[in-house]
Amino acid sequence: MSRDAVIELFMTNAARAAAEPVRVADHEGFLAAVGQIVQDCPSVFCPEITEKERAALTAVQSECRELDYRKATVCIDEVLGAIAESGSIVCASDSGHPIQAGLLALHHVAIVPKENIYETLDEFFLKWKDSPPTNITLETGPSRTADIELTLTIGVHGPARLSIIVV
Repeated sequence: MSRDAVIELFMTNAARAAAEPVRVADHEGFLAAVGQIVQDCPSVFCPEITEKERAALTAVQSECRELDYRKATVCIDEVLGAIAESGSIVCASDSGHPIQAGLLALHHVAIVPKENIYETLDEFFLKWKDSPPTNITLETGPSRTADIELTLTIGVHGPARLSIIVV
């Protein structure tokens, strides 16, 4: 499967899982997407570890920035990768990323470099076969559960909204 086909499969499956995927072609498109997604958000946490995370913060109003991820309503972070077959993102607590930040916020904005989108979960693990990250979480769309009187509830065990920016 070609790289573009893998990316399109990921975008399709992420949307089917009720995530909000958007693909951007350049830096200006990236900043515009971040700005649109986080407009009117009261508090935004970003770990500022990667270049893309630092760039994303330039699109966030300074009064909205939150240094404590436990208090933020939105978390913007670059994730380890994505799986096309399921539309999932792969989060890991590597390089100082607090994996729980994206899970605690009501809205997780995940940044995925296009070269880190894998066709299958097996392909992802083959890349890391010798030294996989020790803490990995897969997110497929917003958190949902039906264990409370069999009523579907969104956002109980994770973010109620998941936006994904493919760069």
